[in-house]
Amino acid sequence: NVTLNVVLLQPDRGAKRPRGEDGGAAGGDDNSRGGKQQKGVGPREAARFREVGGGEGGAEMKETEEPTGDRKMILEKLMDQDGEEPEAEPVDESSVKKMILTFEKRSYKNQELRIKFPDNPEKFMESELDLNDIIQEMHVIATMPDLYHLLVELNAVHSLLGLLSHENTDILLNTVVDLLQELTDIDTLHESEEGAEVLIDALVKGQVVALLVQNMERLDEQVKEEADGIYNTLAITENMAEFRPGLCTEAAQQGLMQWLLKRIKAKMPFDANKLYCSEILAILLQNNDTTRELLGEMDGIDVLLQQLSVFKRHNPNTAEEQEMMENLFDALCSCLMLSSNRDRFLKGEGLQLMNLMLREKKMSRTSALKVLDHAMIGPEGADNCHKFVDVLGLRTIFPLFMKTPKKMKKTGTSEKEHEEHVCSVIASMLRNLKSQQRTRLLNKFTENDCEKVDRLMELYFKYLEAVQQADKRIEGEKHVRAIFLSSLLTDLVFLMKRFISVSVEIRQFDGGKVPRQRIGVHKVLKELLLSSNVERPGESHRNTVNTGGGG
Repeated sequence: NVTLNVVLLQPDRGAKRPRGEDGGAAGGDDNSRGGKQQKGVGPREAARFREVGGGEGGAEMKETEEPTGDRKMILEKLMDQDGEEPEAEPVDESSVKKMILTFEKRSYKNQELRIKFPDNPEKFMESELDLNDIIQEMHVIATMPDLYHLLVELNAVHSLLGLLSHENTDILLNTVVDLLQELTDIDTLHESEEGAEVLIDALVKGQVVALLVQNMERLDEQVKEEADGIYNTLAITENMAEFRPGLCTEAAQQGLMQWLLKRIKAKMPFDANKLYCSEILAILLQNNDTTRELLGEMDGIDVLLQQLSVFKRHNPNTAEEQEMMENLFDALCSCLMLSSNRDRFLKGEGLQLMNLMLREKKMSRTSALKVLDHAMIGPEGADNCHKFVDVLGLRTIFPLFMKTPKKMKKTGTSEKEHEEHVCSVIASMLRNLKSQQRTRLLNKFTENDCEKVDRLMELYFKYLEAVQQADKRIEGEKHVRAIFLSSLLTDLVFLMKRFISVSVEIRQFDGGKVPRQRIGVHKVLKELLLSSNVERPGESHRNTVNTGGGG
């Protein structure tokens, strides 16, 4: 079978694509998958020229042959076609319907020709270019989320999902995936909640995540265009998960979780896709016990520990790699909120790895401390607490308790966060340890003339003072709020009295004492407000409050 990768050009959104401007290859590369094209003449124009000027044999015009007469006019018309683009028609519901119906016809025609001539790409090349054109034009719909319902009602969503399995990856990546990404842009979705709900419902019903995962499986990330296609595909899942967090469970179960773990542990150089995978994984695990359990069943805890072990003795090389490391730590912390995953963490020697990270004093130390906090807290963390003492973790944790490290700015962790996690780990051990391990922990507080008890009291009074100051601020805010409400009530009473006074005066005007034709209503009201004798109560109190700077 002959597979054709049609060269696709990237037009402005919502406008008809130029066909000769870029010389035929996306990105200006003459050796791209579509092959070389004559500059200024796309494949469609070349075909038309052969039909009109080349006769049945389709012979090409020689460079030395001077076109004359009608042939010259035809060639000039084709060459100048881009410069004579018609003005863009106004986009409304009617034009969108027309656009969608055109898309349906071209999609059906392309599918029909591919089935009829599977081994003859020339037969369906023209229909593929037409299909690409109309999908590019449909990008304008992404600017009008209130019309998303038309995509569903006219079956366009179903057709787009069908194109996700198109044999031509250019159609898949450069048009369909790109369009879906724009349609699901989170800012656009929030512009019309009703239209967004209709679109997301249709995508979920069509199992869009499963289809996207299947297509990512067949893409080769060694090819830049296909690597970009995977990145854009992940963006679609992120947009949908952000708009409707409940989709995370279904997305994970449709193969996304398994694909993410596979991609993260793949032996490939660090790149933007690996970073994005770590971010999507962390999103799927947020506040979702179902996805946490699913990751545990897929041996995801071991995958996370293996990837994090790289940073045991080495710092991330770039800010992006550091972000990926933090995403993996966040995913691990989220998983450890499920008790069954704590057992997997223990069996996978996660405590030993975290303990080594604390000793190595690399950038991973702060996050490792946070992981220990999640693994040991509560009654479910008892086994991890005992194991931590057995692997000599007390020798590691108490130096961090006695002195807060200075080099924490690079990791974005504050002194308070560090002290919180250290104290939480020690508190968990005091609650969960028994027999010999508990005795070893208590003995630590008696060493060096009970210096650890002194440090504990120092931290206690430090945070007690902070709590007392916070309480004072809260009480002060309550007092200021009470003064404000009292002042507001005074203003309302004042305005009511003045309104009554004005109403009485207006009734006197209505009685005929002053001709209304001679004085405008606005002028009358202004004079009455300025000359009213109604005294404003509480004025001195308001001045006192404002002078005091309570604002």
